[in-house]
Amino acid sequence: MFEFEIVAQQGRARAGILHTPHGPLPTPVFAPVGTQGTVKAVPPRDLREVGATLVLANTYHLHLRPGEDLVRELGGLHEFMGWHNPILTDSGGFQVFSLAEINKIDDEGVTFRSHLDGSMRRLTPESAMHIQQKLGADIIMAFDQCPPPTDRETVIKAVERTTKWARRCREAHPDDSTQALFGIMQGGIFEDLRAQSAEALLPLDCPGYAVGGLAVGETKQEMYATLDFSVPMLPESKPRYLMGVGDPDDLCEAITRGIDIFDCVIPTRLARHGTALTADGRLNMRNARFIRDTQPLEEGCDCYACQNFTRAYIRHLVAAKELLAHYLLSVHNIRFLIRHVQAMRQAIIEGRLEIYTSEFLNRFMKKPA
Repeated sequence: MFEFEIVAQQGRARAGILHTPHGPLPTPVFAPVGTQGTVKAVPPRDLREVGATLVLANTYHLHLRPGEDLVRELGGLHEFMGWHNPILTDSGGFQVFSLAEINKIDDEGVTFRSHLDGSMRRLTPESAMHIQQKLGADIIMAFDQCPPPTDRETVIKAVERTTKWARRCREAHPDDSTQALFGIMQGGIFEDLRAQSAEALLPLDCPGYAVGGLAVGETKQEMYATLDFSVPMLPESKPRYLMGVGDPDDLCEAITRGIDIFDCVIPTRLARHGTALTADGRLNMRNARFIRDTQPLEEGCDCYACQNFTRAYIRHLVAAKELLAHYLLSVHNIRFLIRHVQAMRQAIIEGRLEIYTSEFLNRFMKKPA
């Protein structure tokens, strides 16, 4: 069911298709983040219109509210949120370590205090699997510990714990026929620890593998260097997922290095702060220079915002704190990243990825006059 088909390759970059129970995923693919069962401000109808094929939802948040039992009772996550394309759920590990007040971490799991109501909760590899099975996503993630990537002593312990937890996740979820369990490589920015993590994960024979623990404090150059040695450690025949990465320049660098799947909150988070992504960089729509600007956010963009509204109008919405600003900018930003990734996929197929990424980065990273 979760066959991964590589249709073209240029260097390490691949154009592929991941087959899932809810339809095929052409890769590389960017997934908007629907943390609590919704991509902020954007309904599923419009996600389909902008070309989204995969959405991420979060185990930690949905476990706390409304609860996985209710989601299952109401037909599973696809039915509950009205999204009938593929869904990926992360394990909740990152949120436990970043949001909650940790009461105790041990080799069995994590005891934490909910950031919502202060109630004490326990998350283990087994419970993370059971929650995700009830939610019903197509791709589910192993429970892992995500450490600061440059703190070697902490990373060593996290790799050991993540390895043990991954084995327990596999035991709790041995069947990938309806849900694919992806393993998560940890190891920070350290090549030997990444190798140790990969060596332990590959015998689990997961349908795909994620590179975790990046974009959480290291520099971009450290992230790219880590991908240089980490990606070749993962199987050629299976999809590779870089968690939490979505900056347009990072997508260029990671796809070139062989990553297939991405998710990030960037397009909607930037929208809520009044920022638009364009080929010429980010536009701060609060800027007074847009007051009389009758151009669309980006010439040539086919999104609803660019086809129907001017920069002047969107600047007015941002200044007036109107909710429509969040919607229009989110639609545009998500479409921008999807078009960007689709263009890279086509460039791989046509053997011109290096030309595309060079031209894109030269323009996107150019300092404004």
